[in-house]
Amino acid sequence: MTTLTAIPPQPGTLTVDIEDISMLRDIKKAISMVRGVTKVTVPRRQRMSSYERSLRDLDEGRVFEYESLDDLIKEIEG
Repeated sequence: MTTLTAIPPQPGTLTVDIEDISMLRDIKKAISMVRGVTKVTVPRRQRMSSYERSLRDLDEGRVFEYESLDDLIKEIEG
């Protein structure tokens, strides 16, 4: 005697990388029209705090050092 057990299908996740962000709306619409797609979501980027942006500037070398405030003012004045 053979027993068959039906296993319900598991929901899956699909990740799509898009170069041209202006096409996002059309791509979302096309994907949502596919049979079996129940939800299309676009993750939002988290905003970085000013502290996190400062740390990134340090890591990427966008920091300038001056000997004194007078040197900075001379640089700004041109």
